[in-house]
Amino acid sequence: MTDPSSSTDEAPALFVADGDHFVPTHRSRGPWSPTSLHGGSVAALVTRGIEEHAGADELQLVRVTVELLRPVPLAPLSVRCSLARPGRKVRLIDAVVEAGGVEVAWARALRIRRSPDEQLAVPSVPEDDAPAPPGYGVLLSTGVEGYRALHNEGMELRFVKGRFGERGPATAWFRLRYPVVLGEEPSPWQRAVAAADFGNGVGAELDFGSSLFINPDLTVSIHRPPVGEWVCLSSRTRFGTPGIGATESELWDEHGRIGRAVQNLLVELTT
Repeated sequence: MTDPSSSTDEAPALFVADGDHFVPTHRSRGPWSPTSLHGGSVAALVTRGIEEHAGADELQLVRVTVELLRPVPLAPLSVRCSLARPGRKVRLIDAVVEAGGVEVAWARALRIRRSPDEQLAVPSVPEDDAPAPPGYGVLLSTGVEGYRALHNEGMELRFVKGRFGERGPATAWFRLRYPVVLGEEPSPWQRAVAAADFGNGVGAELDFGSSLFINPDLTVSIHRPPVGEWVCLSSRTRFGTPGIGATESELWDEHGRIGRAVQNLLVELTT
C-alpha cells in the first residue's frame, strides 16, 4: 500500500486509489491539523462510494449525512457501503469509512425515485435573492500559510459577500481545483458536499486564532444536483447552549437554488 508521504502526495487529486484503499494527498487536509483531513474531502470520498454502490437507476441522491467520529487521519482509507432500506421509491444507503481498521466516519444517504413524467412542480413563491455569479467574486488569496490543504490549494474560493477572516454571514463560490479521486471527473454531488463543509469557516462568528468551532457532522440536502463546476454557499452561524452552535448554508449553482447544508458545532475558546 502506498505511503502518503511518497510521490503519491503530489498527485493532482484529493485521493489516489490503491486497490481497495484511497490514499489522501496533502490537498485533502483540513484547517485544524496538518495530520487530519478536511471534512469536505471525507464527505466527497464517501459520497463517491455511495454513488458507486447505488449504480445507475431511476432514483436520485437527495441527502447525505456524514458523522465524523474522530479526526480522520492522513492515512489510507477504505469506504464500505450497504443498502440499509430497500425500496422502489425510497432507499437508504449506509457507509463506513475506516483507517487502519478503525471506523473514523459514518454516513447515511437518502435516494428518492425521479418521476417518470417530465412535469415539474413549481413553488408558489420563486427565489429572488440569488447571489452574484462567481465572476463577480473576490478571489481568496491562494497563498499557502502553514501547510498545503484543501482550503488553500484544493479549492478555489470567490467571495461575493463578506470575507474570510471577517465575522458574520458570508457568501462565496467554490470550485474544486482537482478531482476527488485521481483520474475521475467529480460528480455534481461530490462537488456540492466538498464545498458544503466550508460553511462554518465562511460564516464564522469567532476568531480562528482564539477559538475552535469544529463540526462533528455535515448534512447536505439537495433537490437538484448542481450544474457546472461552481457551488455557492450563503452561510450563517448561530450559537445556543454554551459550547454548542450550528451553521446553516444555502446552496446554489449558477442556475439557482439547489439545497441546504447544516453543520452542528463543538465550540471551544482556546485563549
